Formats: sequence, C-alpha cells, structure tokens
Amino acid sequence: MVIDAHLHLWDIQAGCVNGKPVFALDGGKSNFGGEIRQMMPPYMLDGRNTAEMLMANMDYARVSGCVVTQEYIDGNQNRYLLECKKKYPERMKICCLYEEKPIEDAWVMCFDGIKICAGRLKEKNLMQHEAVFSQADRLGKFISIDLAEGDLQVPEMEKIIEKYPNLRIAIGHFGTVTVQGWEKQIELARHQNVYIESGGITWLFHKEFYPYPSAIAAIRRAIQICGIDKLMWGSDYPRTMTAITYDMSKTFIEETTALSELEKRKILGENAERFYGFSKLEIPPKIINMVE
Repeated sequence: MVIDAHLHLWDIQAGCVNGKPVFALDGGKSNFGGEIRQMMPPYMLDGRNTAEMLMANMDYARVSGCVVTQEYIDGNQNRYLLECKKKYPERMKICCLYEEKPIEDAWVMCFDGIKICAGRLKEKNLMQHEAVFSQADRLGKFISIDLAEGDLQVPEMEKIIEKYPNLRIAIGHFGTVTVQGWEKQIELARHQNVYIESGGITWLFHKEFYPYPSAIAAIRRAIQICGIDKLMWGSDYPRTMTAITYDMSKTFIEETTALSELEKRKILGENAERFYGFSKLEIPPKIINMVE
C-alpha cells in the first residue's frame, strides 16, 4: 500500500510570494510574483488543480491515500479542501492553513491537521507561534510543517517538541535535503512522535534527474540518523510533475536496489498509515498501459 504524505490541491490559485501575488494562467502556468512559471503540467489547462485530476493520477500510480498540505503561494484553500474531503473521505487527510493568526477550535476540528509554512513566516521564531502547536496538541490534530532551510529553526522546533511530546509532527521536504544543516532537521525525528516526509525530494535533486541516486543516498543517511520507521514518501504534486510523471515520483524508490523491500514498504506507506491514522484504504488495480 502506498500513501502520498505531501501534495497540494487548489481551486483558484490566489497566493503570494515575497509580498507579490501568485495567480494561475492557462496551460499550467502561473504568474509567480511577476515571473511566468510552469506551475503544473501544461495539460492542466484552466489553472485548477483538482481532486479529480489527482485521483486519476493516484489510481494509475496505485497510490491508495494522500495528505493534502497547503502553501502560501497557492492561497488559502481551506474551503476547497473540505469539499474534496467530502468526495474522498477515506483516501484523503487534509490540513487547514496557519496564517499567523488564531484559528477557531471549531474550524480546526473540520480538518485532520494544521499546515505551518514555517520558512515563509514573517516571524521566524517558532516560539512566537506556540499557541497553534498547543492547539493542535489539545485537539488531537497533527502538524505538517516545512521548516526554513538548514537548521535555522531547529532549536525552537526542538523546544516545542519537548514541551508537547504527544503532538504528531511531520517535517516536510526531507529537511530541505540539498541545503547544509538538513541533517539537524532529520535528527528531530529521534523524538517519538516526529516523522519526516519527502515531499519535493525529486525537485530538490532535479539537476541530477531520474533515478535520483543522491536522493536515495539521502534516504539511506536519514535511516542512519532516525531509523526507517520515521520516514514517509511524498510527491509534492503537482509542481514536481512538470519534470516527471506522478508515478515516477515514487518508482525511483520502488526500483532501487539500495533499499530493502521492507524499507520500501515502510517509507512508501506503512509509516504514513500509522502516523496519519489511515484505515479502510484499498490498493488501486494495476492498469496496463500502451507501452507494456
């Protein structure tokens, strides 16, 4: 069973980067703070990144479940994600977006977790945002967090982890593995309820391209640091799909000989199933494509 621990959905993209607007154009492109970027594959024509398109990709790649995080550059997608969850309640866990202001308990309870884009916070000191961690702990929700690159926010993150030892925390982007200090983020997973997910790892090693041997080497290094039971695969769909297919975002792990079959099962699904509390997932049937 495979579970994608880090991907994105949006209906209307209306975000910001460095105080400048981000919005969708046609052909999968976006205006990214004044620059035209290929945000999605070009066949996603209308600028919408829908749950229906995602499920088609998941079915073909035989991915059973997913975790939908959020990002400032896409804008707040809370209401759209609630619509998606109604359509696919068993296959999807969703995060509400923390935007440096209080979130009502009743609203948080509509979601499975809270997403914190820590590297994009105006106030980078995580201790100044302790209230949202406390809230998630009290309400039994997980935290999905993308820390600033390197070890900048690791000391504050460690303090929060120690203060809320029962709070489930998933650290994204594999600690921003291509930036010095990434191993300090991985070390946080030595704490009982802290896990690491690999959303964006293929993008981080995009210059090397498939089958990403350096990404595999980084996974092996992370296993040495925190153990295989703390690592989860994530695709960072759809942005990473501008270079590879959705299926390829996981097959580089499935096909490598540097990981055992047990290690592959754990990173691709078993660990995420346990951490996020998935149940009743089914494995999509194998569909033979036209080149097989």
